[in-house]
Amino acid sequence: MPGRPLLAVLGWLATAAAALLIGLAAIRLVGESISGTPGGVRSQEEVRRALATALPSAAGVTPPTAGPTPSGVAVTSPAGARRVLATTGGTAVAECGPSGVRLVSWAPAQGYRVRDVDRGPDEHVEVRFAGPAGEDELKVVCVGSPPVPQRRH
Repeated sequence: MPGRPLLAVLGWLATAAAALLIGLAAIRLVGESISGTPGGVRSQEEVRRALATALPSAAGVTPPTAGPTPSGVAVTSPAGARRVLATTGGTAVAECGPSGVRLVSWAPAQGYRVRDVDRGPDEHVEVRFAGPAGEDELKVVCVGSPPVPQRRH
């Protein structure tokens, strides 16, 4: 009977090895959605470059290229009523329409999160980002056709 414990141990090891291989195959099949971002984590500069190449193909949206305005918000000059606005806390795309200004999209900068959003359409819209330097608020209004950041008081 000394062979039975050895047979049980070998059976247990074979079962554990099979379970491990099945688990690894399942993770590989599902892909990186379990283990993280496809292609790894991108730096803020890599995201900025990717957005700069992706946004011109979107209807009427150009990438942020202009310097900061007196309100501390970087503004682009697109063709149309859509505009990309960037602050330290993040970036937003706004557009003017018959119902007022509305936020099309927004994204926090690295290290920041979206705290509150009033997407509109309304006379003014805002998005607040919270991060290590505190809160950063972006208020947008329509003056004429393109949306503009509202001055901070």
